Amino acid sequence: MPENDSPTLFEPYLDSLRHIVRCLEPGLPFREVLHRVLGALSKDMPFSRPHIVVQNPENGSLHLSMAEGQSSVPHLTYAPGKGITGQVFSSGRPIIVDCMKNHPDFQNRLFERSKEELRTLAFLCVPVITREKTASSQDGGSVVGTLSVDTPMAEPDILRLRCRLLEVVAALVGHQVACLQEDMIRQAGHYTRQDDRPLPSVLQTMPSIVVFSKSMNHVLHHVAQVAPSRTTVLLRGESGSGKELMASAIHQCSDRASRPFIRMNCAALPADLVEGELFGWQKGAFTGAQQARRGVFEQADSGTLFLDEIGDLSLPAQAKVLRAVQEREIVRLGGEKPVKVDVRLICATHQPLEKLVDKGLFREDLYYRINVFPLFLPPLRERREDILPLAAHFLHLFSRSYGRAAARLSPQAADALLAWRWPGNVRELQNAMERAVLLCEDTLVRPCHLPPAMRTELPEETEEERPASMGFHEEVGRLEKTRLEEALARSRGNIHQAARDIDITYRIFYYKMKKYGIDYRRFLPR
Repeated sequence: MPENDSPTLFEPYLDSLRHIVRCLEPGLPFREVLHRVLGALSKDMPFSRPHIVVQNPENGSLHLSMAEGQSSVPHLTYAPGKGITGQVFSSGRPIIVDCMKNHPDFQNRLFERSKEELRTLAFLCVPVITREKTASSQDGGSVVGTLSVDTPMAEPDILRLRCRLLEVVAALVGHQVACLQEDMIRQAGHYTRQDDRPLPSVLQTMPSIVVFSKSMNHVLHHVAQVAPSRTTVLLRGESGSGKELMASAIHQCSDRASRPFIRMNCAALPADLVEGELFGWQKGAFTGAQQARRGVFEQADSGTLFLDEIGDLSLPAQAKVLRAVQEREIVRLGGEKPVKVDVRLICATHQPLEKLVDKGLFREDLYYRINVFPLFLPPLRERREDILPLAAHFLHLFSRSYGRAAARLSPQAADALLAWRWPGNVRELQNAMERAVLLCEDTLVRPCHLPPAMRTELPEETEEERPASMGFHEEVGRLEKTRLEEALARSRGNIHQAARDIDITYRIFYYKMKKYGIDYRRFLPR
């Protein structure tokens, strides 16, 4: 140890490492974990501008993935072996740049550092390595990216100490990558990637999309292909299968991402109001129209318009939509002057439009106009590899939303989810996980926390999973408590409604709540 490295020098580093270890708690989305780690690096340690670079599997280049304090990052690529970052990635060894200005390979491509900063800052770059051994690593692991920071210039021994600390953090991140991959593969059961195509770039733009199945990866590759164009897309699939999320992904991955994304459910409004919502109206166009109003086509001008359940549009409305798409102009109700609109249209339906065309309920010309790039979203029951990762994602979201500790599935609950037929698709799974978080008092979601229909024909809990050996009265008490909590969850904490739902008096319900220590406030809307 260098003489000038007194014990007090290590104390803030150890505190920061302890904080970073806490950031790596199980159940968090991996991108959020990385954001927390980068934030911790710049908080107490003598580091600034921490950032992570990863390899793009599509072309082998390195690209900036995340930088501390930035919700979005510029599109920067690095060639393996070129520059400091490329050299660290290729060799699997850290590099210390004691002065940015004096190092010939330091390119300063990011952050626009000033001349003064280049004279006074050092740069540390270390590899992020997982446990899998490949030719690209020297220490028995696979290099998946690099972790870099700026740091004030210092003596060589001090810089080496800081670099070693950064290597420890990179090792924790690399270990987290491996654990996350193993956990997802284990939860997804029989899932293996059956083709060599890289994960779609859509997942970088939309981290809320959780996909493991081959069929949905295929959909996302098509989303990435069509997003940069202005082509009209028709999303098809059952209700609750994620059509609106895919529409949002197409918009976010397009050059219109900074412009409006307007949604309209054509089935949610009476037929006589749909045209007004679509095209707007002039003042005095009808009784009650006291002022002019823009419709969704005008609101989405220069952006994207998502028309959900387009199969429910009336024939007159279909004719006007066709004109708006073809002529790129609309006419407000009660108006005469056409209004030019520049709208990228995305439509969705769960109905068989071809049969509606045959029956005369949907215009054939409009069908061919919107069916330029059809995308079919498979129902959840046909992509079971996604069920458990999605469940874990929703459990984390609702645990945070309701201020609970991160919940996880018991083996029996996981079996129940995999055995269920999911008529409501992803939306039904989301609702089931919200309910489970509300009912679960610890961190383990058991079958009793799932909707009753999902618990049928399940194997009994093993001794390891059973909370305790229970007699008759304990078993009855557990059942009573579960029924009370289910009723409170459905009524959102309304005790009177919950008592009515299970056909007992308010007095008895309140007595049982006190008996089992149930706090109705857990179920109130947040």
